[in-house]
Amino acid sequence: MISNRVNWAVRSSVRCWRQRAVCNVALEAVSVSRCFSAPSRRGVSDMEELLARVVVPLPSYETRDKSPPPPETVCLEFMHYYRSLEKEDKLDILTKLSQEYGVDHKMVSELSVKLLDAQLRDLATILQVEDRLRYSLTPRYKQLLSHISRVEGGVKFLVDIRADVLEVMSLKASESPHIRELNGALKSLLSEWFSVGLLRLERITWQSPCEVLQKISQYEAVHPIRNWTDLKRRVGSYRRCYAFTHAAMPGEPLVVLHVALTEDISDNIQSIVREFATLDSEEDVNKINSAIFYSISSTQAGLQGVELGNYLIKRVVRELQSEFPHLTQFSSLSPIPGFSSWLQSLLSQYRKEGRGSDLLSEQEWREVQQVTDSSPGTPAADSLRKLVITSEWARSERLSTVLEPVLMRLCAWYLYGEKRRGYALNPVANFHLQNGATIWRLNWRADTSPRGVANSCGIMVNYRYFLNKTSKNSSLYLQNKVVTASEQVLGLVSQFQKNSKL
Repeated sequence: MISNRVNWAVRSSVRCWRQRAVCNVALEAVSVSRCFSAPSRRGVSDMEELLARVVVPLPSYETRDKSPPPPETVCLEFMHYYRSLEKEDKLDILTKLSQEYGVDHKMVSELSVKLLDAQLRDLATILQVEDRLRYSLTPRYKQLLSHISRVEGGVKFLVDIRADVLEVMSLKASESPHIRELNGALKSLLSEWFSVGLLRLERITWQSPCEVLQKISQYEAVHPIRNWTDLKRRVGSYRRCYAFTHAAMPGEPLVVLHVALTEDISDNIQSIVREFATLDSEEDVNKINSAIFYSISSTQAGLQGVELGNYLIKRVVRELQSEFPHLTQFSSLSPIPGFSSWLQSLLSQYRKEGRGSDLLSEQEWREVQQVTDSSPGTPAADSLRKLVITSEWARSERLSTVLEPVLMRLCAWYLYGEKRRGYALNPVANFHLQNGATIWRLNWRADTSPRGVANSCGIMVNYRYFLNKTSKNSSLYLQNKVVTASEQVLGLVSQFQKNSKL
């Protein structure tokens, strides 16, 4: 039998244990409620207190692999606080995070001196000092970012934070080098997490989840999807739609590629996005000789600069070759964003320099003046610039015929000859040339939509992927800045140089 004294002692212990358990649950509830309650105000002191709590000091070099991660509630608290901020407050916290919780520059300087002193010692010592120096270059906030990535929804949160950082930099709201350093740290982490080996290729069909189809429609940036019938066509017969997804962002397409399966390499977008005759028809393999990449859209602003699109095209090529072994022709049908605005600037520049007559031949200038009914004394360059700005020429067959040779050679030069740091000025051209494509064919009146006429004078371009040459072309472009182009394009470039007296 158990004595009363022992029984009382056991019961007292149980009561104490229960009380402690209740207290712990209460404390956890308070902690979680603090995480998910909206901040009472957006003062600097609140921000400083939060950052001091969630950005822990960098562990010493010796304990770098032994330090336990912070509680998940710490990451959740920061995420909730940041999401509740207005734009201006987000800039403040990003600035403070990057400036006050970055690299310990004093430690870096000390280790740099030690590295210089170690040069006369053995290799093992030099390598150890180098490793210490490398570790000291880790910003303190990088730990917080890494821990956030392990929380549910954390990776998407960091993608969105980088989108905010990029917006700050683009608007020049902050010229701080610390913000640029934060952007670099985020890009580096995201490049690791979104490496091609961790991405999943998905084919989007009409049977895909409704939420995914809705996002495909929402994210289409090149040729807007008008309605559900339009969307059904773009994922139906003679069409393919592929997307890269990531396990950390379920249900979120990261980059989307639309493909048309055609008999020949398409020379206009109308036949692809406005053709509904084959909406419910069965595919005839004998009619599929070409794969046309007519739209590629990145869906996450925060993944800018993280290579995804080029890998998607390569993966899709392999997928299509597996489905259609006889398929050998791969080409884009791409818009030329920026061409019209570049042309307007060029016309203004030539007029100021008194070289307006250099862009066109005398016969062409006379034709422009005749078809535009320019008043006597009006510079022909002004008439042409007005036509480009207003897109009036696209509604006149006569104007279109007169301007075709002029705009085609100007566009060829824009794609081939206009450079930024030695690479193609046009971002779409730069993307495909980096992938090893050839500027193969310019197509007149290829996009007659108001948007196509306003942005690129209705011209579109085929970037052709000759699979046996893409690696070589890519190396030539990236290393030597050599642009590969077809005879048609080079002929138009030559005409521009002759008329423009370059």
